[in-house]
Amino acid sequence: MADKTALISLEDVSLTLSSGAGPVNILKHIGFSIMKGESVGIVGPSGSGKSSLMSLMTGLEQATEGSVTVDGLRLESADEDTLARHRLSRIGIVMQAFHLIPTMTALENVAVPLELAGINDAFDRAAHELGNVGLAHRMEHYPAQLSGGEQQRVALARALAPEPSILFGDEPTGNLDGKTGRAVIDLLFDMAKTRGSTLVLVTHDPNLADRCDRVISMADGRIVDDTGDTASVTVAETAKP
Repeated sequence: MADKTALISLEDVSLTLSSGAGPVNILKHIGFSIMKGESVGIVGPSGSGKSSLMSLMTGLEQATEGSVTVDGLRLESADEDTLARHRLSRIGIVMQAFHLIPTMTALENVAVPLELAGINDAFDRAAHELGNVGLAHRMEHYPAQLSGGEQQRVALARALAPEPSILFGDEPTGNLDGKTGRAVIDLLFDMAKTRGSTLVLVTHDPNLADRCDRVISMADGRIVDDTGDTASVTVAETAKP
């Protein structure tokens, strides 16, 4: 259950990117907070800005205006090294594409980010996490030898291994069939709940979003509905274009 500590906070955030046709306003005056331990689904049609919003919260993109604070770090004032360390230690990300290194075993894929974070028992912890997602018997297999569901579970183990305070998922079941996707999502929610991690999911799937404590709906770069905070809707509806 979420407590009353804001782990993620966005204040009047906008994102504008350059293009050949001129500047493109991707996100427009976004503001909300996500509490520690909360699970939040971010939904909206393609092009609504939900993946860009996740990129801001993970520090992969910098806001053009406004402030983004994640687990105590103001991202707009952090340098690239600080952001990289923050992602390695405090943030786990599970993407639609598994992004496993094909020349490394499942164990090595999970251990690499731990080694980058300077963790001494990286391989022992990686083995433990693979056991947690039911892959203790597949640790020495390469990605090409694993099913799609197994590859996504390796990606989940990799995201969870540094014990992040926040777990992000961007269409985490997009490349899986329905049954396999449900199994991965069950595991994702169970692991986040067991560890008290804050969970933020970007998805087109309303059934997946409905499993979250709260749903933020986006359209045209704005928040149009937020089941947990009407203030965010007010900002989006009253902001100037």
